[in-house]
Amino acid sequence: MKPDELTEERFTQTWMSRPGLLGWLAEVNNRPLGVRYMITSLVFFAMAVVMALVMRTQLALPDNNLLAPDTYNAIFTMHGSTMLYLFAVPFVEGLGLYLIPLLIGARDVAFPRLTNFGYWMYLFGGLIFFASFLFGTVPDAGWTAYTPLSGPKYSGPGMDFWLLGLGLLEIAGITAAIEIVVTILKFRAPGMALANLPLIAWTYLVIGFMILFSFPVLLLATLLLELDRAFGFQFFNPDMGGSSLLWQHLFWWFGHPEVYIIFLPATGVISTIIPVFARRRIVAYPLILAALLITGFVSFGLWTHHMFATGLPELPMLFFTAASFMVALAAGIQIFAWIATLWGSRPHLGVPMLYILAFFYIFIQGGLTGVMVATMPFDWQTHETTFVVAHFHDVLIGGAVLPFLAGLHYWMPKISGRLPGELWDRVAVGIIFVGFNLTFIPLYVAGLFGMRPNIHLSGRHGDRNL
Repeated sequence: MKPDELTEERFTQTWMSRPGLLGWLAEVNNRPLGVRYMITSLVFFAMAVVMALVMRTQLALPDNNLLAPDTYNAIFTMHGSTMLYLFAVPFVEGLGLYLIPLLIGARDVAFPRLTNFGYWMYLFGGLIFFASFLFGTVPDAGWTAYTPLSGPKYSGPGMDFWLLGLGLLEIAGITAAIEIVVTILKFRAPGMALANLPLIAWTYLVIGFMILFSFPVLLLATLLLELDRAFGFQFFNPDMGGSSLLWQHLFWWFGHPEVYIIFLPATGVISTIIPVFARRRIVAYPLILAALLITGFVSFGLWTHHMFATGLPELPMLFFTAASFMVALAAGIQIFAWIATLWGSRPHLGVPMLYILAFFYIFIQGGLTGVMVATMPFDWQTHETTFVVAHFHDVLIGGAVLPFLAGLHYWMPKISGRLPGELWDRVAVGIIFVGFNLTFIPLYVAGLFGMRPNIHLSGRHGDRNL
């Protein structure tokens, strides 16, 4: 055998996946693992959609007895937790693990076995979440798990499932962030400077650092809450020197950057697709890059944006309002750059581009209402109303899910080797766009009139109406 043939055979044996179940379990290649992340997250997404439909059915009629109060609380908690922890972030990470080596000319990610470990942590975390259904003790304190509602006095063992599963999910997220950051910084093709990175790779580099600074804080918070629940510690008990607001501070230090951890890769997808369908280079690459960096940095100064109604001093809250406006300006820079790229062109209106156009309307709607709730007097009036529910879904569904659907259709031939169908995909775009707006635009109006989300806070735990 010639030396070149021997080298090629050794290369193939080294990088090919081992056959059988053992090979599937021990898979370390970034592309099948990235696909596995995305498929698993889409399965959890489908489960969350079913729970959302059950909740909307309960809310469709007055005095509806489809769900008991405690059951509604549990479905509400699991819907939000599944969407944010089991779908959005893992899908982002899976797409990044698949694409980044291809974008920067690397053979694989930096630590392939760590990718495998992270996936199993993610899957087991999700299974622990849903194992609570098997034991009839589903978490019911809301996806934010505010104390004291999530403490030992008001929540049963379901919250322990929630905390353990969330801890594993945070570990999985941190491992993926390490992979992404190290791969981009150390495994770029020779001659590829950071200044020449595709914008989508820049978005992943930014969110990689964001994950490394935010996820450990939630991991610590879940540990402290479990110590309170299982061992009688008093971190969040004001009667014993703790603070119930401590959980909110720790949670939202993670929670608000997480919104941008989900959103920034979506902007990278948009910055990749629009130039292709507009048939011209992206406009204002340096400004978009500056907006990404500003968003990643300033997002850590926004956590109290969610705590305007908790009675904190007003003067420091003004700085969080200013930071919220600054992030809105950074998002506006990207919006105008994308519009400028499309301006004067005749873009091909393929399915990915249709999803991007739907994104423009829904996300701008969510962004404008975000500026509204970032203003303290307005937030005091609409806090915990359906106005915030509509804003939240506009930002996350419009700002993340629609671009990800565009990305799936754009890269599907690369991932699967098959072209998706055009006709039914176009029908799906229309159904999603119309259905989403018919669901959530009325919630803005209802929220302005003071309607609160129909979350039952009374039941077997006693009267908990807030």
